[in-house]
Amino acid sequence: MYGDDAIELLRELRRAAPHILPPFNEDRIRKVIVEIEGLFREVQNTLNEFKPEELRTPLVYGSMVTHHAAINRNKRCMLAYIMGRLERLKIIRWDVGAVLPDALKENLCSQERKFFTHYNRNLTNYMQAVGVDVSADLHPPKDLFIEVRCLEDVGEIMTENGAIMLEKDTQHFLRRSDIEPLIRQGILKHVPKNT
Repeated sequence: MYGDDAIELLRELRRAAPHILPPFNEDRIRKVIVEIEGLFREVQNTLNEFKPEELRTPLVYGSMVTHHAAINRNKRCMLAYIMGRLERLKIIRWDVGAVLPDALKENLCSQERKFFTHYNRNLTNYMQAVGVDVSADLHPPKDLFIEVRCLEDVGEIMTENGAIMLEKDTQHFLRRSDIEPLIRQGILKHVPKNT
């Protein structure tokens, strides 16, 4: 049936959680492109086979309209798939920061990696131009300082109060704005207060 592969692309994307990006399905994209090319050849063959007055007969005209509609549907589905992936990439940028996890990088095609790099550069340029890190606090903080547990060895980081050594399984009481990106990347974990 026309459009099955294109619809499956969208289903595949919808099945994944909103913050997860499934691997780019290049094989299915190629199948959809081959289907579009085949449908286009059918329309071209019909135009070449029949005389102009025969093209207006319901059978021939209906066939061409059906093929053309299938071409457009496949194009729209592929564009929706690509746009959906790019929107998820934007969300991931705000969630994990400027550095993509290796597991996620493997799921991207080269154009998506390029898009992420450009999006990240544009966001960084904007933040530098306005002088505000708009990605620092996505939610209003309740406390200026928070207690965090280090989930992996990071080494020394610079904070407003000086250098801090972050080693696995150590806990620190730090300024939220200094370590918010590390929390989003999963390197540090916020330890809630016992109240």
